[in-house]
Amino acid sequence: MQKVHYSIKINASSEKVWDTMLQDATYREWTKPFNEGGSYYEGAWDKGSKMHFIGPDENGKLGGMVSVIEENNPHEFISIKHIGLLKEDGSEDTTSDEVKKWGGAHENYTFEEKDGVTTVKVDLDTADDFKEFMDKTWPPALEKLKQLAEK
Repeated sequence: MQKVHYSIKINASSEKVWDTMLQDATYREWTKPFNEGGSYYEGAWDKGSKMHFIGPDENGKLGGMVSVIEENNPHEFISIKHIGLLKEDGSEDTTSDEVKKWGGAHENYTFEEKDGVTTVKVDLDTADDFKEFMDKTWPPALEKLKQLAEK
């Protein structure tokens, strides 16, 4: 497991950036670099809530991640803990060997606003074999978030 970091400065308030990042319609837009087929979530961003992050695989079958919102300080910080896989049939896998490789990984977002510019910092744990994918997809995803929030 590796820790990776990404950040971007966005010419918008932390409230606008937060809303753009987490609202359903814009979430589906800025996350497209991670999954060309589109991804979405089911659940609530409230602390302690379970979330399903869902999208099609390369064969068009739906699946995704099972996660829990560990912290939620609106417009400042949100922490997501990934605890398992969501299978095509909707069941949750939180105990397989595959999940044990990365289960408990965190995805943290910090929003720091100064003079109307918000710096979004992304800190996440990733399996070694996913680091290249993360390095390839996070910069364009954050760029898309910037475009959407600055509208």
